Amino acid sequence: MTGAEILVVLPTLGDRIDTLTETLKAIRAQRQDVLLSLVVVTPGRAKEARALALEYGATLVDDPGTGISEAINCGLQARRGETFYAWMGDDDLFRPGGLRRLQDLLQANPTAVLAFGGCDYIDAEGRVLAVSNAGRLATFLLPWGPDLIPHPGTMMRLDALQGIGGFDPDLRYAMDLDAFLRLRAWGSFVWTRETVSAFRWHAESLTVANRKLSSLESESVKRRHLPAAIRLVSYVWSFPIRWASSFAAGRINARARKASALG
Repeated sequence: MTGAEILVVLPTLGDRIDTLTETLKAIRAQRQDVLLSLVVVTPGRAKEARALALEYGATLVDDPGTGISEAINCGLQARRGETFYAWMGDDDLFRPGGLRRLQDLLQANPTAVLAFGGCDYIDAEGRVLAVSNAGRLATFLLPWGPDLIPHPGTMMRLDALQGIGGFDPDLRYAMDLDAFLRLRAWGSFVWTRETVSAFRWHAESLTVANRKLSSLESESVKRRHLPAAIRLVSYVWSFPIRWASSFAAGRINARARKASALG
């Protein structure tokens, strides 16, 4: 037992030290409001990232090198009595008080297994390009529409997450969507429109650089969770949803280019 209530898992390859430092600072700031333990999953070769993580009080776990889902699962195995799980990418941020807000939501709703909040989409300089705060609409769209629940802005009950077996190691882009869909059988979802996190939007981001592959994997995940009778006709709405997601991404990219040009 660590005495911590929240297990934050941060997987990193260790090749973005500047943003990793900013991320670690944002996580440290959360300690003013909550009791958390930080697990950084990174390759043994990432010496600078490992040393930096230790400076910020993290527990180090070796990345098995088999994909991000398995890396997060290895981080989950470092659980030492925590009740809740939160994920953070090495270039994303928690907003001040974000973890406290999500924890309060789950503690106020004992049957809830997942809480999520708003998420800022930011550029390399931290400028806000767009905000995702769909609230109830996100839970309605989840089984068949776009996934509007941002992984960096979620908190889950660890017992439920480990009860579903963690994240599917065969998935590279939609492992969070798959986990969300499986968690529905374990309890309800609660939300706030308050912004609790920030996702950095740039060309190197996995889901941005590989938009088409991400969309195809998401569609496959949603189909396998649909009732068999509906699964056969799900392609009817897959194409407009794919177009809408691509259109939205294009608009954010345009804002990012404009912000960069204006300096």
